[in-house]
Amino acid sequence: MNIILLSGGSGKRLWPLSNDIRSKQFIKIFKKGDGYESMVQRIYGQIKAVDPQATVTIATSKSQVSSIQNQLGAEVGISVEPCRRDTFAAIALATAYLHDVQGVAESEAVVVCPVDPYVDSAYFECVNELYKTAETGQKNLVLMGIHPTYPSEKYGYIKPVYSASKEIEGYTFTEKPSKEKAEEYIAAGALWNGGVFAYKLSYVLEKAKEILGTCDYSTMFANYESLKKISFDYAVVEAETSIDVLTYTGSWEDLGTWNSLTGAMEETIIGDARLNESCSNVHVINELGIPILGMGLHDVVISASPEGILVSDKEQSSYIKPFVDEIDQQVMFAEKSWGSYRVLDVEEGSLTVKVTLNPGHKMNYHSHEQRDEVWTVISGSGKTIVDGMEQHVQVGDVITMAIGCKHTVIAGDEGIQLIEVQLGDEISVNDKKKYEL
Repeated sequence: MNIILLSGGSGKRLWPLSNDIRSKQFIKIFKKGDGYESMVQRIYGQIKAVDPQATVTIATSKSQVSSIQNQLGAEVGISVEPCRRDTFAAIALATAYLHDVQGVAESEAVVVCPVDPYVDSAYFECVNELYKTAETGQKNLVLMGIHPTYPSEKYGYIKPVYSASKEIEGYTFTEKPSKEKAEEYIAAGALWNGGVFAYKLSYVLEKAKEILGTCDYSTMFANYESLKKISFDYAVVEAETSIDVLTYTGSWEDLGTWNSLTGAMEETIIGDARLNESCSNVHVINELGIPILGMGLHDVVISASPEGILVSDKEQSSYIKPFVDEIDQQVMFAEKSWGSYRVLDVEEGSLTVKVTLNPGHKMNYHSHEQRDEVWTVISGSGKTIVDGMEQHVQVGDVITMAIGCKHTVIAGDEGIQLIEVQLGDEISVNDKKKYEL
């Protein structure tokens, strides 16, 4: 089975755990063994449980690549969008990536679905059926219609069109209707459109030629910024008459707000927190190294991370986006392909960061033109290379890099943690020049 997972968005409604790099799908809140996993790890595991040989490709922006590789490993396929051009360009690029880079034949099918639904294993059994139907059936497009549990105004609807003999002869599509209209649609047998569909590669490659002027991956990638900006629904689905729809009746939730996310949590507390007995329906997620105490609280979510602290009534938490938009600060935590970093302190002329490198991983060999750096090893061991000179380092060692000095660190078998102090009048994430090592 070939699957394209669409991964985008900054997830500001889940601030402060989400930021411009760590979208909601990378937040680790789902219990797994003694630890926790994220939405993307959970959904990837569910796919592999249904089909261990599945080819998974994630269509995403450049800013999310490091987080994906950190959480899923380097083996997962990634189709990187140079910029945002809506879903048709993203899906066409990923389809061309499968064909031109991964070597998937045009005659094979692929399923496209979002990366962040909260679903059970039955969902991916339905996804597998979608794939088989697209590969063996006669229809150009196969959609998953989700059985609605309430008249939602947040989702689009797939409405069947009946002939005089009461046979389904086609479908129409409506985006986010009013609650009253949604009730009418559900009564007439409409399904939620969850953005899950399947097709043969040849179908979308032909559509890419028609709409974008090319289906060649390299050409599309190089000219991505100038490609037509249009959604897949508008460009393809609403105009297609050769459509089949499979109904999914299992659980399906969009965990896009704190209210919905906490409803899916197995535990009420993650991290160091305490609630007294008078609290009810309170969830706490604490990524800071200090305790949180809640007393006499009801229907509240508390979330603390290096980005900030949220204390909110659960229902009101759905409306935080405009307030978060007003917060202007640098990213305080990020997962990278080599590990992670967390900003500990920001001062005029200095920035202090805790850097964690996973075993065997390394930073890019790089230099800075506007700042000095000092590394102090606080755990593990490894090797530094500073202007070509290699040196074994361990706990307690201090390494100093002046402006313009080329440097990197390579973690040993147990990994390595550093406290990095950046010193300079203009400290910027853009002050980095990379070199071959």
